[in-house]
Amino acid sequence: MAADEKAKAKTEQAVGKAKKTAGEAVGNERLTAEGRMEQAKGYARQAKEKIKDIGRD
Repeated sequence: MAADEKAKAKTEQAVGKAKKTAGEAVGNERLTAEGRMEQAKGYARQAKEKIKDIGRD
């Protein structure tokens, strides 16, 4: 299960970065903000998984 969550985190980060970059390229502030938010969710999920891994040791 942890590997699945880690994959979701990386996917959210990648999709968020793509949205952010696309929004910046076309000047769409809403798309840029959505990308930043999705990227932040991915970073938060990744941090949560790292904390869980530390707890298992």
